[in-house]
Amino acid sequence: MPSTILAVDDSPSMREMIAFLLRSAGYEVVEACDGEQALKIAKSRQLDMILTDQNMPKVDGLALVSELRAMSAYRDTPIVILSTEASAEMKQKGREAGATAWISKPFDPDKL
Repeated sequence: MPSTILAVDDSPSMREMIAFLLRSAGYEVVEACDGEQALKIAKSRQLDMILTDQNMPKVDGLALVSELRAMSAYRDTPIVILSTEASAEMKQKGREAGATAWISKPFDPDKL
C-alpha cells in the first residue's frame, strides 16, 4: 500500500501540481484547501506525511503544524512547510512549531 501524503495549499493549481508529482512517484495524495480542512482530514484518517503551505486563510501552516504535533498520532510524522516565505525567522518559527523541513517556492520537483 502506498504512503499517504496530505497536500495542503489554498492555491488549487499548486495543490494539483504537488498532487500530480507525488502520484507520479507512487504516493496516494489527499488534498486540503486550508489548515482547517487539513485538521479535519488528519483526525479522520492516518497520514504518512503532510506538505503544507504557510500563508492560508483560517489556519496557516505554522498553526497547522502546532495543532498536528499536539495529536499523538502526528508527533513523529514528517511535516514539511512549502512556502514562498523564505526568511530565516519564518524557518525558525517553523522549526519551533515542529516542522520537519521547510522548502521554498518555487521548488525543484525532483527535491520534492
